Amino acid sequence: MARFLIAAAHKSSGKTVVSTGLAAALSRAGNEVQCFKKGPDYIDPMWLAAASGRPCYNLDFNTLSAREILALSATRSRGARLAMIEANKGLFDGVDLRGSDSNAALARLLQAPVVLVIDSGGMTRGIAPLLRGYQAFDPEVRIAGVILNKVGGPRHEAKLRAAVETYTDIPVLGAIWRDPALDIGERHLGLTTPAETGGLEALISRLGARVRESLDLARLLTLADGAPPLPAPTPAPPAGAPPHSGLRIGIARDQAFGFYYPDDLEEFERLGARLLPIDTLRDRKLPEIDGLFIGGGFPETAAERLAANDALRREIRRAIEAGLPTYAECGGLMYLCRSLGWEGSSQPMCGVLPADALMCSRPQGRGYTRFRETENHPWGPLPRPQLAHEFHYARLDNLDPGTTFGREILRGYGIDGRHDAIVMKNLVAGFCHLRNSAATPWVGRFLAFVQACRDAAAPSSRQPGPPA
Repeated sequence: MARFLIAAAHKSSGKTVVSTGLAAALSRAGNEVQCFKKGPDYIDPMWLAAASGRPCYNLDFNTLSAREILALSATRSRGARLAMIEANKGLFDGVDLRGSDSNAALARLLQAPVVLVIDSGGMTRGIAPLLRGYQAFDPEVRIAGVILNKVGGPRHEAKLRAAVETYTDIPVLGAIWRDPALDIGERHLGLTTPAETGGLEALISRLGARVRESLDLARLLTLADGAPPLPAPTPAPPAGAPPHSGLRIGIARDQAFGFYYPDDLEEFERLGARLLPIDTLRDRKLPEIDGLFIGGGFPETAAERLAANDALRREIRRAIEAGLPTYAECGGLMYLCRSLGWEGSSQPMCGVLPADALMCSRPQGRGYTRFRETENHPWGPLPRPQLAHEFHYARLDNLDPGTTFGREILRGYGIDGRHDAIVMKNLVAGFCHLRNSAATPWVGRFLAFVQACRDAAAPSSRQPGPPA
């Protein structure tokens, strides 16, 4: 598989804008592009998926083994002309000081040539020692090209090109001049999502056109084609009958909730469950479901519209109080609270949880987490600690002191610095975001729990909750 990893020297260098433009330009030229994002990120993959027309998958050392990363990249790249992996932060950044979880480590694992996007604002000759330092820091990482980004104009571009060509052997693949029309909006959690962006297709087309005009795409494809072959992944054993055929799982998917890993959702379907989308802003009733999944997102930016849909909020509360198996992460947790406060305003939410969610000016929990499930976890607690991640500006106020928790936090913050995952009847709701993997097979565990609840309720018919 032809492939390359696109990285930068530091965060906010514009690599997501460039990557989105590359995915659009290459796709519109007739190339099937499979995008991947390094690390635990939901928003950047949405842009890459919108530009490429294919789901974007996350490659994360924290939740996936090296073997799983190789297998995921190989299986999801089938049918594509090339794979593009977007880094997070800088090329050599990561949690581990030795770099075992860095973008460079991912490039080594995938034997992917690296294209560096350099924010060249305020820089001319100084780009040369920067690039030479990156080359020398880890000679096993092949920096195969550089894209000059946020260039001030033709004179600035000429000076940058001369410095790179004089002092390094790295080819310049192109230069993108500074233009506010190319920016993707940002907010407290990072970039705005495609669903919130007016004129999405026009913006992606504009990014693709600028990349096509500014970069040498033929040279980039040649570079990607030079990536060495990787070992074929071990074939999966023959699949038997899906163990949870017939289960119907409602999933909140709209402008308020959209933080889902595509391979996690594919696992629901592989195990036989059918995912039924729910628009929490417009739908007045729950569909006929056996379980409910409310992921993360931006409920705070849609709080008034969520509050206005009183019929669905009341139905969700009745269904959960009647025992509907439910899993909620971060934004989903906030939606199930009594209220959600942000920017001086407070809106009523579902009222399932005995707490009030409040958005703060600074992150309350951010980064990789590690936790141990308690005996209160209704899915049957795993004996080993598990890894996840969190990124939330919200905290829970007025939490009932008698609240039952399903997780003991070993690293991170969770709900109160010591616990996460409120357990109430058949509900689990926490700030940690799970990623389905061999070490954390949460999708199968949740479906097994849903199946057990449905079997225990038989022969009564499935229902979203008690009648209104």
